[in-house]
Amino acid sequence: MTTVLDNPAWHSLTGPHAHFAQAHGVARRYHPDISVFVGLPDERDGQTWTDLAALVGPAVEVPLTGAAVAPPAGWTPVMVGRGVQMVGDGLDARPDEEAVVLGARDAAEMSELVARTNPGPWRARTFELGTYLGIRRDGRLVAMAGERLHPPGWTEISAVCTDAAHRGQGLAGRLVRAVAHNIRARGDQVLLHAAASNTGAIRLYERLGFRLRRETTFAMYRTPAG
Repeated sequence: MTTVLDNPAWHSLTGPHAHFAQAHGVARRYHPDISVFVGLPDERDGQTWTDLAALVGPAVEVPLTGAAVAPPAGWTPVMVGRGVQMVGDGLDARPDEEAVVLGARDAAEMSELVARTNPGPWRARTFELGTYLGIRRDGRLVAMAGERLHPPGWTEISAVCTDAAHRGQGLAGRLVRAVAHNIRARGDQVLLHAAASNTGAIRLYERLGFRLRRETTFAMYRTPAG
């Protein structure tokens, strides 16, 4: 039996994050300034892909998640990679006194930290998806983590990153616990995704109390040129 976690982008965009969604037919996507992710229903036919192509435009690279159904001819594969989906039911979530809430005033610093550390897709307004927490040293943002996909009953932790000069101090783990504390306080459960090749991050998450729920495929396709 499928659950919302098997297709989290779709269930986010048709649920708690519907106010961020742009739609054409059955296809959904986040506003491009907010996130790269698109949402498609579990059952996909030719019209589904036609709707998505019309929504995002010609010759655009689109990340595909959820049900493992490849698009039809005319869609060009750009990248296919392996990933993991983990749930934090064993995580000892707790607040952190040093963590500060980040927002619009911190947007440039957040983008700069992401550019230095490359934790995954980021857009200028990604921070609007949920609460982002950071740690500063000498006034400079050196670590952060926050919330991304939000299928009903769950919230994904994402953008976990630490400046290279401040790694090895446990900052990422502290922020993951603090973000998870906020998520649980409103009654949601915690999940995250990671590239299967990012074994260091996966080991950290396992030490924190996350467990593997399923292996996933991260795919990027280019829409037909028109």
